[in-house]
Amino acid sequence: MAGLRSTTVQDHVALVEIELCGELMIAASAADGERLSPDLIDEVLKVEPEGRAGGGG
Repeated sequence: MAGLRSTTVQDHVALVEIELCGELMIAASAADGERLSPDLIDEVLKVEPEGRAGGGG
């Protein structure tokens, strides 16, 4: 049989997205308020808010 493939296919982008969603769910469950603030979301996702990234102008 030609072209046999492994049945364990990993989509690395999907795995990262699942991990980030999990981090957001953990943060949301620990949050005091009803919603996460944009700043807290940025912190959880480890991204720089707009206007702060880089420094080149």
